[in-house]
Amino acid sequence: MTDTLTDRLAPYAAVAAELGVDAVALVPGPNFTRAVEHSFMSHERPFVLVIPADGAPAALVPNLELGSWAQVGFDGAVFDWRDQTGYSDAFSGMMDHLKISSVGVEGQVMRVFVHHALKQAQPDLRIVDAEREISALRMIKTEKDVAALQLAIRISERALHRTLDTVKIGQSEKDIEQTLIQMLFAEGADDLSFAPIVAAGDNSAMPHAHARDDYAVKAGDALLIDFGAYKDGFAADITRTVFLGHVSDEGREVYDTVLKANLAGLDVTRAGVTAHEIDDAVISVLENSPYGDRIRTKTGHGLGRSVHEAPYIMRGNHMTLPAGTVYTNEPGLYQLGNFGVRIEDDVLITQDGYKLLTHFPKELMVLPC
Repeated sequence: MTDTLTDRLAPYAAVAAELGVDAVALVPGPNFTRAVEHSFMSHERPFVLVIPADGAPAALVPNLELGSWAQVGFDGAVFDWRDQTGYSDAFSGMMDHLKISSVGVEGQVMRVFVHHALKQAQPDLRIVDAEREISALRMIKTEKDVAALQLAIRISERALHRTLDTVKIGQSEKDIEQTLIQMLFAEGADDLSFAPIVAAGDNSAMPHAHARDDYAVKAGDALLIDFGAYKDGFAADITRTVFLGHVSDEGREVYDTVLKANLAGLDVTRAGVTAHEIDDAVISVLENSPYGDRIRTKTGHGLGRSVHEAPYIMRGNHMTLPAGTVYTNEPGLYQLGNFGVRIEDDVLITQDGYKLLTHFPKELMVLPC
């Protein structure tokens, strides 16, 4: 990514031209932040940046954000509005100024009321879902992006080491979760990538479990921790599963199977591989094991400014992955009522292979607690 705002907006203008629409519209979220290099909240006040395929951009900005918007260095037309008067006139003014008849929007981010406000201002406006094309601009990470991701990951790994050192039999999952959160901020996180998943025993068999305050962890439990620090605009996403006190033969076999699947995904990773090929390599290991009936998820997803973004690592997605793509390799096996195991790494695709951004040990770990 180049340094000037004009240069950062140019790829969005190119997307509009490629799609045959007059402009692209961004709203607060990861694409907006990438474009202007400032973060703005998404709330009840509409905030829209419109980038034409040809011509100067324009922005609709809540009046209370004008001071912050001035720091962006935006030199296009700005249409501000106040809570007391509403935003309809600002939308009308912006559309009259732009003179466009079609716009590509972020289908997974733009909210319905913003869509309606655009149509109310210009009823004949053609609105196209350009989510895939807009978000694809974030898929190839710059050196600066990768450095931010590595920092978020290092913070996360230090926090996990410190947290595991405190785990004791009899604690609740909530106790462990709170320690993890404290350690993340103590190590320098700006925020959490997402609410951590801390799940022990039978709870670990639910991929998106919530920590319980009424379950005391016990010897022999699998303890699954899925979490990440958010730092400098980028999100880490790591999962490790450990066992408390001792591990059963079944637990060891399941863990070894998941680890083999994780490594199989890495073996095929290089520039030019498809998301389908990575997932197929991973899932085939799980399917060919005695535990194939415990598969519940795909291999992973892209990672960057959002904790889930393109590409999605799953069979049927034949998108070719270029060097600079970062994805999560997170195979798992889950048996409801028993336990689950997931091992998740953050992986940078390179021209000749991959660079593992996570360094937390993956060998089976049994905590002496």
